[in-house]
Amino acid sequence: MSDDHEAQDGLDWIQANGDDSPFDERPDEASHHAVVPASDSLPERIYLLPIHNRPFFPAQVQPLVVNRERWEETIRRVGNTPHHTVGLAFVGETGVEELGGEDFPEIGTAVKVHKLQGEEQQIQFIAQGVRRFRIQRWLSRKPPYLVEVSYPREPVDVEEDETRAYAMALINGIKELLPINPLYGEELKHYLNRFSPHEPGPLTDFAAAITSAKGPELQDVLETLPVMARMQKVLPLLRKEIEVAQLQSEISDQVNAQMQERQREFFLREQLKVIQRELGISKDDRENDVDTFRARLEGRVVPERVMERIDDELDKLSVLETGSPEYGTTRNYLDWLTAMPWGVRSQDQLDLAHARQVLDRDHDGLKDVKERIVEFLAEGTFKGDVGGSILLLVGPPGVGKTSVGRSIADALGREFYRFSVGGMRDEAEIKGHRRTYIGAMPGKLAQALKEVEVENPVIMLDEIDKMGQSFQGDPASALLEVLDPEQNVDFLDHYLDVRLDLSKVLFVCTANTLDAIPPALLDRMEQIRLSGYIAEEKVAIAKHHLWPKLLKRDRMPKKRINLTEAALRQVIEGYAREAGVRQLEKQLHRIVRKAAVKLLENDQQSVRVSVNNLEEYLGPPIFRKEQVMKGEGVVTGLAWTAMGGATLSVEAGKVHALDRGFKLTGQLGDVMKESANIAYSYVLGHLSEYGADADFFDSAFVHLHVPEGATPKDGPSAGVTMATALLSLARHRAIDRPLAMTGELTLTGQVLPVGGIREKVIAARRSEIFELILPEANRRDYDELPDYLREGMTVHFAGRYRDVARVVFG
Repeated sequence: MSDDHEAQDGLDWIQANGDDSPFDERPDEASHHAVVPASDSLPERIYLLPIHNRPFFPAQVQPLVVNRERWEETIRRVGNTPHHTVGLAFVGETGVEELGGEDFPEIGTAVKVHKLQGEEQQIQFIAQGVRRFRIQRWLSRKPPYLVEVSYPREPVDVEEDETRAYAMALINGIKELLPINPLYGEELKHYLNRFSPHEPGPLTDFAAAITSAKGPELQDVLETLPVMARMQKVLPLLRKEIEVAQLQSEISDQVNAQMQERQREFFLREQLKVIQRELGISKDDRENDVDTFRARLEGRVVPERVMERIDDELDKLSVLETGSPEYGTTRNYLDWLTAMPWGVRSQDQLDLAHARQVLDRDHDGLKDVKERIVEFLAEGTFKGDVGGSILLLVGPPGVGKTSVGRSIADALGREFYRFSVGGMRDEAEIKGHRRTYIGAMPGKLAQALKEVEVENPVIMLDEIDKMGQSFQGDPASALLEVLDPEQNVDFLDHYLDVRLDLSKVLFVCTANTLDAIPPALLDRMEQIRLSGYIAEEKVAIAKHHLWPKLLKRDRMPKKRINLTEAALRQVIEGYAREAGVRQLEKQLHRIVRKAAVKLLENDQQSVRVSVNNLEEYLGPPIFRKEQVMKGEGVVTGLAWTAMGGATLSVEAGKVHALDRGFKLTGQLGDVMKESANIAYSYVLGHLSEYGADADFFDSAFVHLHVPEGATPKDGPSAGVTMATALLSLARHRAIDRPLAMTGELTLTGQVLPVGGIREKVIAARRSEIFELILPEANRRDYDELPDYLREGMTVHFAGRYRDVARVVFG
């Protein structure tokens, strides 16, 4: 390269500082000149520096920083040239390692280098834009890049009116930007003082340089040589910059105005507090809190010991600093303590006619449950109070236990509060946390009293059979104090640390089964069973409650959906055969949804749902009509489950006569296996007594099976059924009529009582079996059933198994 010999004895100028730098050519003047007129002294060969963010314009004067390790040699060679000029070329996002000659644009900007300073990793200098250049030939395509350039002319007609108009528009835009964005400040003012509409080229370049447009857009401006075309590209960029700056200014003004308004309001409030305090017409926060708490207690009958505690805490509150943590703790404690309804009670409506009306309005069926509740209220009429009682509503899911509790509150005219204890593992949920803990709160009972604001609400403890235990305590044991009428008059909440009187509260608990409830807790409650509904009751519930509720909830006019009673019965029999009505409600909701789609898509006025088109809405029936199994060794039993009653077939068959044996299948539990073995032993020992071959089982391998083997089965009520199946097999005689039975059998042939008689009778009626065999000890349970369940039923009561055999085989 021709300039290499000039650099060999060059000064180590990179270490130079301040005015000693050979590049320090009139820096003060250069820093104030926005452009330098082109001269014939510009070199034909210049070194190139790539820049990445945005192109450099001839109208710019700006500091630049380059990497010392990569560009030190290039800057050294520029420093040893007489013209101190370097070319700046915009290469965009292309990495330095990947740069080749094709990555450089054809047109860049030649700049003079001033104020060069070297640091450890960087070299900094002031670049003063001079003129555009065009690359004519590459002399070195590797750093330091060296090219031959020409300096193209920029054609302009300064006398044209359009040129002057664009120039004036640019100047006005720059002036408009000045007060909005003060970042350009003095440089803009100096520039506008030096240039006029008669020099549109530098003016256009400077206007482009002060915008925040993207690099490719600015490179396009740089490469546009005709000044008029360049002005046409720059003016929209400048207008966009003004709009953005104006928007930023408006946002800033809004924020400042809000801040000033808040500060002004704060100062005025503080001044008002001081003035009111000086005049004696204002109180501070502590006095306000004390007055608020004392005002809450007016008209309330607070026990003496509780009042002493409140007075002590109020005295403490009045001397604490409002900003201290103890002040907040004490204030929260007083807030809870004074919010308790001390001595506030609601008046009970002990009107039996009103109670019957409310219960009949809210519930169809459940006649025995309603009578039990009316008896409970009648007892309270003579006592003058129904508090202190604990009712336990037991029944399968969906039979209305929670809604019965709400109806009791409505019948009494009391406040109602419900919370679920299902899954509760922490006894602090019942008795509260001690105040020493951060975030301590009272238990659910204290929270309930605060919310209902009376001492005698109806509080429902839902799902009491699903409480858990953990290392945090046993909530079931914590409930013993709550649900014991002898103890809950002085219930102690750990947070409040004072005695609460819960004896006036009527507690209503719900459970699906009694097995999981601790005996000590169960002993404190009066049980009311809700056994489930037969088809007629479900029809009434659907017509009077479920269907109207669904239409009202979806705002669907009754006239637009017509559900026939036959279709409703088919829904109950084929799709919702459970003990409760929750599944029935879901199926009816499906009908409403699909009917809504038909009304909207087909533009129909109404939809009629009948037995013929029910499958269009619900699909094929889930349940088919139960076919009672018949045949030799087949007997229908009755079972109780948590979901209600069910029929249960038992099959006995002779596998072969090679040797003696007995096999059980059907996923039976330990209790049912014991029942099967007892039945086998009893029948084996009494074959001749019941008219069978005494040697039948000596060589017979017998298989006893309970169908639906995927369903676990257990319980002490299948002994009689299994014995009858074995006897039917031994006598080679099938039962010739629909007959079902239940009862437990002993080795001596006694029939023991079983539970769930109501559920089992309902299951038999559902399967259209109207002849039953029940244990003699369950006669009382059957007699207590409502008339509509006993109607049409033929029931035989057996004290010993011979009574069963007499009914079955004659």
